[in-house]
Amino acid sequence: MENMNVIRQTIKMDDGREIILETGKLAKQAHGSVVLKLDNTMLLATVVSSKEPREDVDFLPLSCEYREKFSAMGRFPGGFIKRESKPSDYEILIARLVDRALRPLFPEDYRSETFVTVELISGDKNTPPDALAGLAASAALMVSDIPFKGPISEVRVARIDGEFKINPHYDEFERADINIIVGATMKDVTMVEGEMKEVQEADLVEAIKFAHEAIKKQCEVQLMLEEAAGKKEKRDYPKPEEDEELKQKIWNDLKDKVYGVAKSFIKNKHERSEAFDKIKDEYIEKLKEETGEDGEVKEKLIDKYYHDLNKEVVRQMILNEGVRLDGRNLEEVRPIWCEVDVLPSAHGSAVFTRGETQSLSTVTLGSKMDAQSIDGVVYQSEEKFILHYNFPPYSTGDARPMRGPSRREIGHGNLAHRALEYVIPKDENENPYTIRVVSDILESNGSSSMATVCAGTLALMDAGVQITKPVSGIAMGLITDPETGKYAVLSDILGDEDHLGDMDFKVTGTKDGLTATQMDIKIDGLPYEIMAKALEQAKRGREHILGKMLEVISEPRPQFKPHAPKIVRFDVPKDMIGTIIGPGGKMIQSIQQKTGTIIYIDTDFEDKGVVEIMGDSYDKVEKATQIIKGLLAVPEVGETYMGEVIAIKPYGAFVEILPGVSGLLHISEIDWARIDKVEDILHVGDKVKVKLLSIDDQGKLKLSRKVLIERPEGMNRR
Repeated sequence: MENMNVIRQTIKMDDGREIILETGKLAKQAHGSVVLKLDNTMLLATVVSSKEPREDVDFLPLSCEYREKFSAMGRFPGGFIKRESKPSDYEILIARLVDRALRPLFPEDYRSETFVTVELISGDKNTPPDALAGLAASAALMVSDIPFKGPISEVRVARIDGEFKINPHYDEFERADINIIVGATMKDVTMVEGEMKEVQEADLVEAIKFAHEAIKKQCEVQLMLEEAAGKKEKRDYPKPEEDEELKQKIWNDLKDKVYGVAKSFIKNKHERSEAFDKIKDEYIEKLKEETGEDGEVKEKLIDKYYHDLNKEVVRQMILNEGVRLDGRNLEEVRPIWCEVDVLPSAHGSAVFTRGETQSLSTVTLGSKMDAQSIDGVVYQSEEKFILHYNFPPYSTGDARPMRGPSRREIGHGNLAHRALEYVIPKDENENPYTIRVVSDILESNGSSSMATVCAGTLALMDAGVQITKPVSGIAMGLITDPETGKYAVLSDILGDEDHLGDMDFKVTGTKDGLTATQMDIKIDGLPYEIMAKALEQAKRGREHILGKMLEVISEPRPQFKPHAPKIVRFDVPKDMIGTIIGPGGKMIQSIQQKTGTIIYIDTDFEDKGVVEIMGDSYDKVEKATQIIKGLLAVPEVGETYMGEVIAIKPYGAFVEILPGVSGLLHISEIDWARIDKVEDILHVGDKVKVKLLSIDDQGKLKLSRKVLIERPEGMNRR
């Protein structure tokens, strides 16, 4: 191929499969591009970064995108417009996984807009692409000239039947009790996210170690790919302005004042922030007065250096004195109060408040028709447990308009979903409902996702959902000093501690084990002994929080709320489903309209159908049940029925004895006495008890009313 230098490297997996990395063939005008192939799955990763920095930012403007092409699986996009549109929640979650692993490895002073795009261009029904996206993105960065302190990689590690496996197939997930994605460099773990089935803390650490060994091999192959492709010199870029003299002056002038505010242990977030800001604002005003009208005051640099000073003073206070901004010790959890049944019309509700973080959570119960249909390119399913997390601007006192859910909201909701999903009853006879939990964050100062887990648990128990065990969650932080080797693990971190700390480690679980975790490491190097210590400290914190929750409601309510929908399920013969539905759906629509119910028929079983009827009262559900069971009944000669007159003729009345089944009640069979007009006795809509006398060869039914009436004495049988 002309003007083409295709470079390939292969990663051999322990199970015999091979991951192929290829560059130099596709998307060559991008600053870096790599195609990754495993089985029939292919990902195209491209990276592009602006040559000039953005002047208006003091952070890395990095955008990570993950997109799936429906053509990758030979499918058309659903909906009216047959093209891919906005990213799905699944695509957003994968993009976040990639972002969280890559972002810490760019230079701190790099300010150029950088775009990382990973696209699924060929899919495999049994090969999850999510754990491969980080590897593809890192490889593309490695063959580019963009400054990046990689490589990194991400893998899924699952414990299946007691054995750890890297990047297992979809059909193995159900047998896994640990299912996490780990991101790491050759040296250090940077990111962990996933779910577990009540496993112990030591098992999670072992899973992360196992994943890291596989990642090290994948990083080595990326270095080989970079070398084979002709290792590019990383580009020079303009560095932000610095003023070492101003920096030192700020540290000398303001260090004691910052320490004084930090040691005042102001518990209110906004008051504490205002106290810190006041020091900076007064200092800027003082400098302006000293320099006069013609003097220059570098306010942006002052902001930067003051922020760094603030961060370092607080970190040293925590490390050296073991106290935190709000006066707590390292393991202390903020005050907690909870309340359930706070919203009278919701099917279940709860408020969970921990310090200045508060979640109002609701539970809504619905039928199977309310289930979330997931129509991904590779993965399609139906979700009967849904959790949504909302983070309105007022929760932090911000004056901003409310818009659609952000990527952060989708990510936090997914973590809480993972935490609670394991304890939701799976037996449809025990839990026939589709369940939606909504967490509205009313206040936020640290770990609102963990407040969502706690409030969601309380709301589920308030609703009467028989969860197997209650779940609590806690966010852990870390402060380290590489020079002295000191470190401090913090329980229940504040928003400020998340910002100035080196780790954000969220852990959820029941009293018997972990159910979900999310960890982001912001430093180079996290020894496994520190990770194990953080998990053990988190366990004590989780147990404390769970104890506070159980003081409010100790177990799920034995019954659903009176206003919760009522659901009845029963089996029907497969060949009778058409009878229930009726021509063009007329019969099932008629039943729903008559009874005020919602009827769903599950036809996924080989030998039967399952009818699910939902209504707002048992009377309505029972009425619909009787109609459907009547449709399935076969009229028997000699049986007595309570029928309804549906038509009057000169020669008799037609009576419906079963839904859709009617027969003739001849005028001579209405009464022992002679009747001149049917209307003298019966009218349309009357209920009448009749006996089925016979069914002729054409299936016509002959009914009698008079045989059920005692014959008057002296009257001859007609």
